[in-house]
Amino acid sequence: MGLGRVLVVDDEAVVRKSVSLLLTKAGYDVVEAEDGEKGIAAIKADGNALLVDAIICDLYMPKVNGMEAIAYFRSQFPSVPVIVLTGKPDISNAAAMFKQGVMEYLIKPVESVKLVSTVHKAAQSHVLFNNSFMV
Repeated sequence: MGLGRVLVVDDEAVVRKSVSLLLTKAGYDVVEAEDGEKGIAAIKADGNALLVDAIICDLYMPKVNGMEAIAYFRSQFPSVPVIVLTGKPDISNAAAMFKQGVMEYLIKPVESVKLVSTVHKAAQSHVLFNNSFMV
């Protein structure tokens, strides 16, 4: 078993594939989605939010944008940490995302070490959260 499962939601195929490859090499199982609509469908299709230990989500995407997808993820799966990964940083959006419970706000391009360490921290916090409810 790997370190956990991460949902990567980004409309840029190159970014999605790069993040997926990096996290796979680091020991994570990665599920990819090309926009917020497909990200929501992917987490619903899982049937169990506990199978997703972290979500990385871009903000600016077609169909369902990242802000809408993150609002859904946070309302339906509040224990799953969300990491924003955006190429268009905006202070007001960052503040709004943190108010919604986003764990980290990263700007593209992000250093590999920073991304992996952030995902590791997020996944570990999810595992610890879930283990605290087991007896």
